[in-house]
Amino acid sequence: MRSYQSVIILKPDLDETQVDQTLGSIEDIIKTQGGAFLKVEKWGKKRLAYKVRKNRFGYYLNLYHTCENANVATMEEKFRLFDPIIKYLVVRMEDQEIERVLAAKSVEATETEGGSDEATNSDESKSEESSQPDEG
Repeated sequence: MRSYQSVIILKPDLDETQVDQTLGSIEDIIKTQGGAFLKVEKWGKKRLAYKVRKNRFGYYLNLYHTCENANVATMEEKFRLFDPIIKYLVVRMEDQEIERVLAAKSVEATETEGGSDEATNSDESKSEESSQPDEG
């Protein structure tokens, strides 16, 4: 089973709950093709470089997933027929590329867990430094 990155642009008039429902439907499409999600990034609503299906804006999703090689064409066809999707791109990724992406995901998770402690420690040290009078 190979790893893929899919960048999907949804219609801009979808609200957050509709985006989540659409993401669930996309997940079902990938699972029916024998794949699984590895990582999902919601990039949000952005301006398009040119009009796509009469839309100036779109809601971007970046998906990392696995899929059987023979089923990619079927998955793309279902993306093409799925109404909320206005544009998509599916790219095959090498093993080292997907490992780098997943490693970055774990590093981000550890930074967010430990980042708040570091921020409070640095704030405490700054307040201690500012409370000491200058000797110079």
